[in-house]
Amino acid sequence: MDRQESESTSARWQGWCDGSAVPNPGRMGIGGLLRGPQGEELVFSVAMGRTGCNNEAEALALRGLLEHALAHGIRHLQVWSDSDVAVRLSLDAYSKEAQRLSSLFADIRILMGHFEQIELRWLPQHRNLSADRLSRQALGLKERPPVSPRPSRRRH
Repeated sequence: MDRQESESTSARWQGWCDGSAVPNPGRMGIGGLLRGPQGEELVFSVAMGRTGCNNEAEALALRGLLEHALAHGIRHLQVWSDSDVAVRLSLDAYSKEAQRLSSLFADIRILMGHFEQIELRWLPQHRNLSADRLSRQALGLKERPPVSPRPSRRRH
């Protein structure tokens, strides 16, 4: 690893985001957590003040996380979302899926272009509990009880 790559890795922030629509479609809340290389944390929890579907809430949460990161001068970021749709459509400018949200995903791609280094990844919902708690908190909802991952089905 060269010096520049080592510096960018050590300066990289981690981010988690989640959106809630209750019921689906329904009131939307978004939340996110940014954790810095020295353990510092920034969080947000926002009621959107309008209704929409879960995919819109998830995309709004991703956009909110990117805006929050840029506002705090973060330029190296690894983002985690439990929304496969938000991750896929943010990375694919040519997708015809979710046309109603195409301008929102275009906004996300523009924001992603402002980072020196950005990585967007999917993770399972049970590993995104902090962001889920923040999105639900925005709507005044209780935290979800922890869900264990499904046991694997092995044949004997």
